[in-house]
Amino acid sequence: MSQPALIVIDLQNDYFPDGRFPLWNAEGTLANVEQAIGNARAKGIPVILVQHVADSSKGVAPFFNTGTPGVDIHPRILAAAPDAPIVIKSFADSFHNTTLEATLAQLGADELLVCGMMTQNCVTHTAISKAADKYKVSIVADCCTTVSEILHKIALNAVSTRLTVGLAADLI
Repeated sequence: MSQPALIVIDLQNDYFPDGRFPLWNAEGTLANVEQAIGNARAKGIPVILVQHVADSSKGVAPFFNTGTPGVDIHPRILAAAPDAPIVIKSFADSFHNTTLEATLAQLGADELLVCGMMTQNCVTHTAISKAADKYKVSIVADCCTTVSEILHKIALNAVSTRLTVGLAADLI
């Protein structure tokens, strides 16, 4: 029997209306992710939160800088998954130089349900990472967003040849 894990990528304050880089449909995505977390927890599916922190050695980034409110994970996500492990990353691929693989191993996960912000970047780069090859991977389409609806749809269509793209109601 498979053990899925829900990976929630970069639901951070800078991507919301008062942040440094607001995304299309951020509030709707937040509500969908909250519900997906609730459904996952009710089914015993562990949740992992991924937080992007800009590499300060490269200078000040446009957003996600240490010590700013924008780098923080959205409080509603923290409230929905208060005991979820948090993986810190500084690249689009959530596996690259992070504790994600070790966290998944601790949880015994062999299936990844990936969602979050920047569909065409961090979500897809994590889902198709070389490190993800050993897992069954699905992207939870209605729990993702990016700068525009068209870019979101293009990214999901592009990655659909490599993995499952589905809705939370069907995947979780």
